[in-house]
This record gives sequence, structure tokens and C-alpha cells, in this order.
Amino acid sequence: MILEIADIRIKPGTQAAFDAAILTGAQNVIAKAKGCMGYKINKGIESPERYVLMIFWRTLENHTVDFRQSAAFAEWRALVGPYFAGPPLVEHFELLSKSV
Repeated sequence: MILEIADIRIKPGTQAAFDAAILTGAQNVIAKAKGCMGYKINKGIESPERYVLMIFWRTLENHTVDFRQSAAFAEWRALVGPYFAGPPLVEHFELLSKSV
């Protein structure tokens, strides 16, 4: 399993609209993508314009090829992209250890 972490910064004052957009996009687009095994969305407390999106993919290619090169990615970006203050920082991780 691969963990994608997207560190997202949005434009100030758009939190309520972005909350609705990212929830819609995650539930209706990302969750239906090939290889998506689930996701988590966290929003900043000290930095209310910062969000951390974690998506669990079966393989790296499920994200980098199957999703990123699909029409679903364009749909996702159309929903959330207008709120971005800059491009999200996106990285992938493999599990090293787990306590639970």
C-alpha cells in the first residue's frame, strides 16, 4: 500500500467553500478511483488555510498513472483547484512500521 500525502494551502477566507469542495471531490471522485483504498482529510487548527490530504493507494501507479492521467483527475482539480493558494506539495510513502 502507498500513502500519498498532499499538503494543501488555500486562499484565506475560503475555508467553508473549500471544505465542501474537498469533501465532494474525495467522496465522489477520489474514492471511486482505481486502486483507492481510502482517504483522510485534516484541516489546520493553528493554520486554518492548511489542509493535509492522505490517500491510500494499492500501488504507486494507481495514483501516478491511473488517476493522474484520467478524466477523474481533471474533475478533481476543477472542484478544488480554484481554492489553492499555490500548488500542493505531494509525496508518496511506504509503511515502515505500525503500532495498531
